[in-house]
Amino acid sequence: MIAKSESMTNISHVFSQFDTRGTFGCAQPLGEGLINDTYLVRTAERCCCDYVLQRINTGIFSNVDMLQNNIMAVTRHIRHKLEAAGEHDIDRKVLTCVGLKNSDKTYYYDEASGAYWRMTVFIPGADSFNVVNRALSRDAGMAFGHFQEMLVDIQDTLYETIPNFHNIEFRLGQLREAVEEDKAGRVNGVRCELDAIEMRAAEMTISEQLHRDGKLPKRICHCDTKVNNVLFDNNGKVLCVIDLDTVMPSYVFSDYGDFLRTAANTGAEDDRNLDNVSFNMDIFHAFTEGYLKSAASFLLPVETDNLPHAAALFPYMQAVRFMTDYINGDTYYKTQYPQHNLVRTRAQLKLLTDVELHMPEMHDFITGVLIR
Repeated sequence: MIAKSESMTNISHVFSQFDTRGTFGCAQPLGEGLINDTYLVRTAERCCCDYVLQRINTGIFSNVDMLQNNIMAVTRHIRHKLEAAGEHDIDRKVLTCVGLKNSDKTYYYDEASGAYWRMTVFIPGADSFNVVNRALSRDAGMAFGHFQEMLVDIQDTLYETIPNFHNIEFRLGQLREAVEEDKAGRVNGVRCELDAIEMRAAEMTISEQLHRDGKLPKRICHCDTKVNNVLFDNNGKVLCVIDLDTVMPSYVFSDYGDFLRTAANTGAEDDRNLDNVSFNMDIFHAFTEGYLKSAASFLLPVETDNLPHAAALFPYMQAVRFMTDYINGDTYYKTQYPQHNLVRTRAQLKLLTDVELHMPEMHDFITGVLIR
């Protein structure tokens, strides 16, 4: 069934603007994404491929032209790499964007609704997973490391689709501004949490300082490394990485730390019982093994040395963001009760504390993997 906000007629109209093989048959919502509205469009002809049609959330991605140029540059480069390597079944190992009829654009603007749409070829016989385990974590690590490795030599200039997305100095600036303004009158009740954040601020901003010193490069990263952004074939082998909206220049810490923040958390992101929240070292071991297997060939010592820092940086950054929203009166994240963002903040700080306890073990493990 089509979501109430979209009629079958409108989906069919949008579909007809793209240069597809086959004609519109039917459509149904696809996936559980929270950002874009996504539909699987089945063509009427059995001999033709099916398509994934997405309405782009311009509230988050305001520059659609930049967004699509990034995605086209990345998929084109990966396709060339796969062809040069003699890979088979390439159309299932990289996303294929569909252009408009009589245009070189890969997105359509529907004037009637004010919506932007894009389309890719549907990859059949592919699965994604929402629950992580050791095996999937290792595969995800290999997939995201390989994704970075293939893009090390890309010549196209890519831009930040969400400016300052993983810039911790920017996020701390937002928090300090919120504290100064204290719009919701909540600052006095969270002094303990604010102290925990500020006491780590200098340590947590080292990546930005290393970059300014010319020691830490920005690379092309995925920046949304959830396990469900990896497609697997029916035999459980990795096909490709999907959901490329946030592919942009960043530190490799973004892809490494962001995955571990969610996958290695033994509790919920908003767990009220902090005893449930800890850092799962089995997931860390598996993801790190996979990541370094595919990424070690291009990583600099300053990057591998600071991977444990990345594991701490991302729960810290998310705690900063939740705390900022709480102090501002819950204006950004959806909340289910008045203290929700504060509960989230405390859960992230508990995860951070546990990560810090494992720092020596993480360093030793990474060193061991690199010298094998």
